[in-house]
Amino acid sequence: MNVTLAVKQYISKMIENSGPGMKVLLMDKETTSIVSVVYTQSEILQKEVYLFERIDSQSRDSMKHLKAICFLRPTKENVQHLIQELRRPKYSVYFIYFSNVISKSEIKALAEADEQEVVAEVQGRTWEPSMLSRCTQGLTSVLLALKKCPMIRYQLSSDMAKRLAESVKQIITKEYELFDFRKTEVPPLLLILDRSDDAITPLLNQWTYQAMVHELLGLNNNRIDLSRVPGISKDLREVVLSAENDEFYANNLYMNFGEIGTNIKNLMEDFQKKKPKGQQKLESISDMKAFVDNYPQFKKMSGTVSKHVTVVGELSRLVSERQLMEVSEVEQELACQNDHSNAQQNVRRLLQNPRVSELDAVRLVMLYALRYERHSSSILPSLMEELSRKGVSERYRRMVQSVVEYGGKRIRGSDLITPTDAVAITKQFFKGLKGVENVYTQHQPLLHDTLDQLIKGRLKDSQFPYLGASSLRDRPQDIMVFLIGGATYEEALTVYNLNRNTPGVRIVLGGSAIHNTKSFLEEVMLATGHSGDRAQGSGRHSTRR
Repeated sequence: MNVTLAVKQYISKMIENSGPGMKVLLMDKETTSIVSVVYTQSEILQKEVYLFERIDSQSRDSMKHLKAICFLRPTKENVQHLIQELRRPKYSVYFIYFSNVISKSEIKALAEADEQEVVAEVQGRTWEPSMLSRCTQGLTSVLLALKKCPMIRYQLSSDMAKRLAESVKQIITKEYELFDFRKTEVPPLLLILDRSDDAITPLLNQWTYQAMVHELLGLNNNRIDLSRVPGISKDLREVVLSAENDEFYANNLYMNFGEIGTNIKNLMEDFQKKKPKGQQKLESISDMKAFVDNYPQFKKMSGTVSKHVTVVGELSRLVSERQLMEVSEVEQELACQNDHSNAQQNVRRLLQNPRVSELDAVRLVMLYALRYERHSSSILPSLMEELSRKGVSERYRRMVQSVVEYGGKRIRGSDLITPTDAVAITKQFFKGLKGVENVYTQHQPLLHDTLDQLIKGRLKDSQFPYLGASSLRDRPQDIMVFLIGGATYEEALTVYNLNRNTPGVRIVLGGSAIHNTKSFLEEVMLATGHSGDRAQGSGRHSTRR
């Protein structure tokens, strides 16, 4: 437990995150003392920090060739000094770090002062109190309902994960003192993660039935709005997909789209065999009784067939209209391969395709930006110009930078991209309905590796520490995962497969939302403070320490 080393690593991380180039370190009286304790001047000079200044100094010169790293305590005085600084910036760009959290109103005031847009990053934001309370209540209510008192591990690189872990622990400890719930030999484990560690997964087209419905049609409390489907009948304008009441959906929600084509054909053929004949004679009481007994079953099956044929038909139409097979292939290459030359050619080609939608175009550029944000030959500015020529809205174009702010290399605690030689790239071809033959399944979410390491006892305590002094010596049996910032149906598939393939282990996935691309981008804009006009931004700029 070396506190000096911890502080030194934190300051090193601040400096590294600002990238190469000459830097000035802007501090207050207290943070100046902190830095001087853990770093010698010669050591910090080696990191290209050539100037040390106080934020309250009135005699500083303008030096636009320098980047400013601000390390300040979150006092009202320091915030005011910083506001004045941003209104008349003396340096080219500012990376702002607070030693503790600051309020929503102070973040808003800083955003308003940054009229010249010189702030590259603000760190020190944390939970909105109402959201922390809501997530705490949701998690603790589930734990109490299941009568589980878990050990808690959290993602160290996320302040929000730590805060939520502490909040849940506080309430659960009090509740379990009141109720004498039986403790198991191997206690359950709650793992709290941050969505921003994997911003790629929510941007990919996901090809299971459930995921495609959510991505292309929208799934809200198991309901789908089909009112905009061409030629839709009145009774199918809104349908319900529930695994509890729909056997076909329950058996197919994790199937890939190609397999769905085959299965729905089998469903129709089965229905054709079982449905009552039109000229069926009802000559006896027993005939009538048999008809009455069987009619509800046939009617239910008829409704199931009509519903799924309609849903799959609309999905197939959208896949063809938006050329999602071709788009998805490039997405998977961006997420899983390491070929910049091929990637830039494919992305540019699709951006010039008039049939590729605004949303799909911007997602491709976001994936490129995340994958190659520090590549020496990055063509991101050129791709942004392509988006503009394509007529992509300014709001969507702004989201590209927001996604990098939210989940870029400076933010995430791990590497999303697996090297080419370690990837088993597969193109799976299935026979089914016309237009749904190709499925691309190269990508696995980061959650898969995290849970795999956890189950095998290899998840590093240095990156995912336990809350408190105790740790779990035995292999966990009951695992609850909570993703701050929302989960996806691709991650639900990962959990489903791990449960199926790992005997003795039971995993439950939860999150603050279940995202498709649109809802994830709204989360990103809120989290980076870009959800509305600059003066109204109230989201977290970062959640890191």
